[in-house]
Amino acid sequence: MVGVFRRSLSFPNKNLNRSSQNKPHISHHIRSISLPCRSHPLISQIKDEITDLTLWVSTSKSTPQTFTNISHALTLLKDTHETLQHILHLPQTLESLRSHPLLVENLLEDFLRFVDAYGMFQTSILSLKEQHSSAQIAIRKRNESKVVAYAKAKKKMANEMQRLVCGLRRVTQRQQPKVLISTFVTDAEVRHVIADVMSVTMSVSVALFNGIAMSFSSRRLSLAQMVKLSRKSAKNELEGIEELREQESLRNLKKKGDEEIRTVLKRMRDLEECICGIESVCDKVFRALINSRVALLNTLTLTH
Repeated sequence: MVGVFRRSLSFPNKNLNRSSQNKPHISHHIRSISLPCRSHPLISQIKDEITDLTLWVSTSKSTPQTFTNISHALTLLKDTHETLQHILHLPQTLESLRSHPLLVENLLEDFLRFVDAYGMFQTSILSLKEQHSSAQIAIRKRNESKVVAYAKAKKKMANEMQRLVCGLRRVTQRQQPKVLISTFVTDAEVRHVIADVMSVTMSVSVALFNGIAMSFSSRRLSLAQMVKLSRKSAKNELEGIEELREQESLRNLKKKGDEEIRTVLKRMRDLEECICGIESVCDKVFRALINSRVALLNTLTLTH
C-alpha cells in the first residue's frame, strides 16, 4: 500500500516539475497578449467625444440648424481637442508618432488650415459686428444708406465663408503613405483617433461656415446655384442657421411706424447676441486648435 502510494505521488511530482519549467513560457505568452491592450482612459474618453460629434453631424443633416445646436457642437469640438492635447503628451503617443515624422508633418499642415480658417473667421465676424452696430444706429435714424452697407457686409462674409469651406474640404483628401501602416494595435489606435478628430473637426467647421454663408447670402439664388451647392451641402445647410436668417425687412425704413422700428431693433439685438455667442465659442475652438498644433509640433521636435 505504501509503495503504491509512493508511486501515485511520483507521477504528480513529475507534472509539477514540468509545469514549473513551462511557467516562464506561459507568463511570457500572457505578456505578449497584453502589450497591445495599453489603451489609456483618455483614448476611451476621446472616442466617446468623437462619437457624440459624429452623431451631431448625422442629425444636423435632418434637423434645422440653430444657434444652440451649433454652439453645442463647437463646445464638444473644443473639448475633444483639449482631450487630444493630453493624449499627444502620453509616452505611448510620443513613441507612436516618433516613428512617423511624415504623418506628423502632414497633420501639422492640416491643422494649419484649420487655424487659418478660424483666424479668418474671427476677422470676418469682427468686421460684421462693427457693421451691425452701425446698422442699428442707422435704423434708429432711418438712414437707409447705412443699412445698405450692412447688407453688403453680410454678403461679403457669406462669400468669405464659402471660400473657407472650399479650403477645408482639402484636409481629409490627403492619402497617407503605406509606410505608416503598423502591426501594433496601440500605434494604429492613436493614429485612427487623430484621423477621426480631424474628420469631425472638418465636418463641424463646414457645417458652421456653410450655415453662416447661407444665412447671410442673397436669397435670389438661381436654380443652377442651388443645384451646385446642394451637391456639397445638406438641405439644412442650404437653409442656414435659424437665428441668423433675416426675418424683418430693413428696406423702406422711413415708411415704417415706430412699432415696426422697435420690432426691427429687437430683432437686430437678438441677432447681435447670436453673433457674439458664435464668436465666443469659435474663439475657444480657435485656441484649442492652436494648442493641438503646438502639441503636435512638440512631438515633431522630439523626433529629431
